[in-house]
Amino acid sequence: MPISIDHFEDDPPDVLDIQEGTQPYRILQFLAENSEQAFTQTEIHEATDINRGSVGAALSRLEERGLVRHRGRYWAIADDDRLASYAAQMNASSVSTTDDSYGEKA
Repeated sequence: MPISIDHFEDDPPDVLDIQEGTQPYRILQFLAENSEQAFTQTEIHEATDINRGSVGAALSRLEERGLVRHRGRYWAIADDDRLASYAAQMNASSVSTTDDSYGEKA
């Protein structure tokens, strides 16, 4: 999808694309849905089906922007009010689609 030349020239060169469906988005979504846990790159790869080599690169870019944090081998969603709100929204959506009102009708 093309962008305007003004958008191209005005955006900083290190802008990370976190649009829905992208690898960084999928990683953030997974970490937000599991905000009470931290994961290894391998676990993130297995949960998201993103190429293992791509997971490390995406996590590094996300960390540079303060969206994820890591200690040792483990990665987690960052402590950020915007991300906490997103995580709560993701968890609420997950719960609402698994409650009894979506079950089979008698």
